[in-house]
Amino acid sequence: MNIKVLFTTAALACCHAASTIAADIVVRPGEFTIENALQQAREERRLNGTEDIRIVLTEGVYHLCQPIMVRAEDNGIKMVAQGNVTVSGGVNITNWRKQGKLYVADVPEFNGRPIAFRQLWVNGKKAVRARDVKHFDEMYRILSMDKSKETLYVPANAVKKIAKAKDAEMVLHEMWCVANLRIKHVQMMGDSAAVTFHQPESHVHFKHPWPSPMVTSDGHNSAFYITNAKELLDQEGEWYLDYRAGKVYYMPRPGENMAKAEVTVPALETLMKVEGTPENRVKGITFEGITFAYTTWMRPSICGHAPLQAGMYMTEAYKLRPKMIRPNGDHKLDNQGWVGRPAAAILVNGADDIHFKKCRFEHLASTGVDYHLYTKGGSIDRCTFTDIGGNGIVAGTFGGEAHEAHLPYLPKDMDIVCTALHITNNLITNVTNEDWGCVGIAAGYVRDIKICHNEISEVSYTGISMGWGWNQQPCAMANNLVDGNLIHHYAKHMYDTAGIYTLGAQPHSFIQNNVVRDIYTPPYAHDPNHWFYLYTDEGSSCITVRNNWTPTEKYLKNANGPCNIWENNGPQVADSIKAKAGIMK
Repeated sequence: MNIKVLFTTAALACCHAASTIAADIVVRPGEFTIENALQQAREERRLNGTEDIRIVLTEGVYHLCQPIMVRAEDNGIKMVAQGNVTVSGGVNITNWRKQGKLYVADVPEFNGRPIAFRQLWVNGKKAVRARDVKHFDEMYRILSMDKSKETLYVPANAVKKIAKAKDAEMVLHEMWCVANLRIKHVQMMGDSAAVTFHQPESHVHFKHPWPSPMVTSDGHNSAFYITNAKELLDQEGEWYLDYRAGKVYYMPRPGENMAKAEVTVPALETLMKVEGTPENRVKGITFEGITFAYTTWMRPSICGHAPLQAGMYMTEAYKLRPKMIRPNGDHKLDNQGWVGRPAAAILVNGADDIHFKKCRFEHLASTGVDYHLYTKGGSIDRCTFTDIGGNGIVAGTFGGEAHEAHLPYLPKDMDIVCTALHITNNLITNVTNEDWGCVGIAAGYVRDIKICHNEISEVSYTGISMGWGWNQQPCAMANNLVDGNLIHHYAKHMYDTAGIYTLGAQPHSFIQNNVVRDIYTPPYAHDPNHWFYLYTDEGSSCITVRNNWTPTEKYLKNANGPCNIWENNGPQVADSIKAKAGIMK
């Protein structure tokens, strides 16, 4: 690591001389860590008064042993890539041994312990966690359910291979979410089988009414697939982790030479935290040209995953009988729910003006970038998000674990709300590829946010989701803008969806000049007609929706509040507006 004082300038102000010293701290992979560079930058500022500091990461891979912590002591620093730079939470697996059609290797250690993981990449291509179907169109459907016994009944053929497997999971399609349920017991019953699940997800999953497994009269019962059992490892490109034995198994794709293949598994859930406090914010930091790659998310292996919406998992939920009467025009409420927040590769809290420019986020298990609490300003601009298991970008709180999800969120301290973030000119594609109920961009309780000129495609559910709360009462949201985005090839696996979706009261907010087209038609969706280009859902209020190009006027306005304005949306929108949607050149 080298420090270079690049220049000194002098300026006159009020007849007094002032000088600014700038320095580059050059870091090379394998010599010093990024943490060392941040520490050196603090010392350079403390001892020499250097104000303008760049940390220059030279070409290569920077392997992390823990998340990078960026604090208020680092204010004003720029971290830039010189060449191809990857900040990685991954570990390589080597010494593969042939075992019939499979290859087996010992699970490597990370920080002194064997790694637990849910993802594996071979030469940068994501492998498939062993499952019972090659194509999702082949998924079985549930037969019935008994919520009081927390039991699903399924065709016997669907589970006979894994009836005695210890760690198998069911991934269950539920309207607008999928649930990850760890299988506890399978009881064969002739042509059917009764399946029960581990706690805590079993209790949460069967007590909440929405989303729910579907049992219908028209053949659209909820579909599911089974994963994470060695008995299912029968397709090229599949893998299985036997964490009890410390072995990982893989069936190579054609042409893969396991002696030379680079096999990577993720060891960290989070690569970097930008972490300030309400009183002492992190301010004015820029990250430019850096690739952030290889994270895991272990909660589904430990607690299961029963989400409410947009990947926000329920920690407690139950049905209300009789229904709760709510004030001011909101319909009666039939359930209660509290949610947690999935992990993120990059987490920003207590920070102002944090910028990501021309960065790349890939090979991630859960959220890419998350601006959560006490954030103001900042931008995510001209970045690429791809091969991500959950949401591409998350902004704002969704109420937190202490706040019931259907209550209006209006904190006394409004500084807690994510404000004035700009999400612009990003390519977001092939995200939500594990948690199908996630979205390209998920904005919760946010103010003055601008989501403009992004291109979003190949998402399992919705392109942009803005808002939360399922009510029309005044809350923390206002002055939001969704403008000039291009959203296409969405709803790859889920319905009850739209290219752009809103919830809650958002005064002075605008959805305009967007293009939404090309929706998928998954045959296992619970209601094959329940999809839309634009969708203002429960409580959406005081939002102007105008000049959005869509192939037809297939929109839904469900239980909306007052003062929404819809103007000139559909195929008649001017070609000049249509041509400008997407990433600006």
